[in-house]
Amino acid sequence: KYPITLEKDIAMIEAASCNLLLLPSVTEIYPNAYIAPHYNLGYLETILEGKYRPGHFQGVCQVVDRLLDITKPGSLYLGQKDYQQCMVLKKLIEQKNYPTVLKISPTIRDNNGLALSSRNMRLTEPEKKLALQLSKKLFFIKKNIKPGNLLLLQQQMAQRLNEEGFKVDYVVIASAATLETVTHWNGEEKLVALVAAYLNEVRLIDNMLIP
Repeated sequence: KYPITLEKDIAMIEAASCNLLLLPSVTEIYPNAYIAPHYNLGYLETILEGKYRPGHFQGVCQVVDRLLDITKPGSLYLGQKDYQQCMVLKKLIEQKNYPTVLKISPTIRDNNGLALSSRNMRLTEPEKKLALQLSKKLFFIKKNIKPGNLLLLQQQMAQRLNEEGFKVDYVVIASAATLETVTHWNGEEKLVALVAAYLNEVRLIDNMLIP
């Protein structure tokens, strides 16, 4: 349920002095003879977003695989907000031997800390204010995390979000390198805290690197 704002997108691209826009039709990307391959993504498509959105990353890989095959870019820029998707596409690039360097850009937030997303357009003004609780919980984790057991901290943040009106899919603290859940932290390993929750009909995700 992503909003389609093509004219607005083109205007933003032009304002950014873009020299070339690729805007193919569906049949150009997926001709009649196209057979969708299966990508070996391992555990990455069974945890977190993969668990709650079965098949999603196969679809992501299909369209990005076609994009990279057609354009052969030197660099591919992705946003950190879709952290797991970045890891999936890194795996795709490696498996397909594309000469493309993956560059991950920091999440862009509004002045209040809400991660920018096209899905925010579906939120009412009161919902946008409430949605700030996702990033606030991540900032709380980053500020208060200590070496040792991390389960209680994750459970507390999920419980608070549920009490505030969200339907939480997950609040997880994981290894930034592998996305495997970290239940006991040595204080040195680089982590990422991730959250996914519904606010009424809109599903929101966010994450934050630690430290």
